Amino acid sequence: MSMIKKFSKKQLLTLKWWSRPEYSHYDAIICDGAVRSGKTLSMSLGFVLWASSSFSGGTFAICGKTVTSLKRNVITPLLGQLKSIGCTYREKLSANYVDITLSGVTNRFYYFGGRDESSASLIQGITLSGVFLDEAALMPRSFVEQAVARCSVRNSKMWFNCNPDTPSHWFYREWILKAEEKNALYLHFTMEDNPSLSKQLRQRYERLYSGTFYDRFVLGKWVASEGAVYPMFDASKHIFSGSIECSKYVISCDYGTVNPSSFGLWGVSDGKWYRLREYYYSSKREGTARTDEEHYQALEKLAGDCEISKIIVDPSAASFIECIRRHRKFHVVKADNDVVTGIRRVSAALRQDRLFFNEDCRDIIREFSLYRWSDKSASDAPVKENDHAMDDMRYFVSEMMREPGDRDLIALSVPRE
Repeated sequence: MSMIKKFSKKQLLTLKWWSRPEYSHYDAIICDGAVRSGKTLSMSLGFVLWASSSFSGGTFAICGKTVTSLKRNVITPLLGQLKSIGCTYREKLSANYVDITLSGVTNRFYYFGGRDESSASLIQGITLSGVFLDEAALMPRSFVEQAVARCSVRNSKMWFNCNPDTPSHWFYREWILKAEEKNALYLHFTMEDNPSLSKQLRQRYERLYSGTFYDRFVLGKWVASEGAVYPMFDASKHIFSGSIECSKYVISCDYGTVNPSSFGLWGVSDGKWYRLREYYYSSKREGTARTDEEHYQALEKLAGDCEISKIIVDPSAASFIECIRRHRKFHVVKADNDVVTGIRRVSAALRQDRLFFNEDCRDIIREFSLYRWSDKSASDAPVKENDHAMDDMRYFVSEMMREPGDRDLIALSVPRE
């Protein structure tokens, strides 16, 4: 990897803020904003340059959502850039650290994952000269606060970056809104702050998002999800009549016993996917529950004469998955049940007019008008009503319509696990 030769003004500030008299008094730096805005690479490089100029034999932490995603998204690009400027390093993967030497000065950088509440115990006890938290808004508060508490060495500093979430998010309230109180330098990034991002790539990312996700990941705003989940759904564009000749077929299933079961038959033609038929059974509406075997018979009827490449099923429906496997007719896979990421993918497919629905699929069309964001949740969550066809559609899109470059990062998404 060759050294990046051109940096924007904000990227240059993240590289050298600690050495400039007007900023050196800050204890921390916080960078938020759009995806692909260049903040992660410039911040991680600046973090190592600061550590090498301020400490020798120091211990530091670089943190991500998971150690695996951290290595892929931060460490690998960082080490390539450091090598380009004459740094040497010795990485010990089994112990999750790297020793980096620059101008004869060596420091150790440990890798940590802040996946859930239990992660705080992993970083507890270590004494740090500095910490860099990539995607801080995706980490639990307990982990971030424990990492900050570990920075007890004199002249230690803290580095944070993230993409926006809801304005009620704890990191926004406790760090971004209180940046001055925390003695932190706050910088807001847009895609224009990344000179290495071409116009074509910017346009691709703009196509990936709509609604709240567009505001957050393209415009870099901390905005709440409200109203209809899919306001871009347009019956005049997205509903069709008649038959479509398709080259491939799949079925997606949201399975319920007390709650309704919703199955959709999908076919692809010229790169666009069509919901051709559906099965929707509500025991409350019909007055009687159905067994796994009865639902399976309905599944076979829905498939008809179509050659089904796979059945995508709600991962919690263990008994129904086993029922399908026992019949040995269909290949079954467990669906990706990341709700917010799945909603984002469906939104992009609708916005790009790549997803269509037969007029006879009345239940999914009905749910589009009823499916709304909850105003009672502190984080993104749709109301758990009128969502069964919405769920089977989300399973389908996440399995079959994932875009190139659509990584679960998020940095491009806000996963809820």
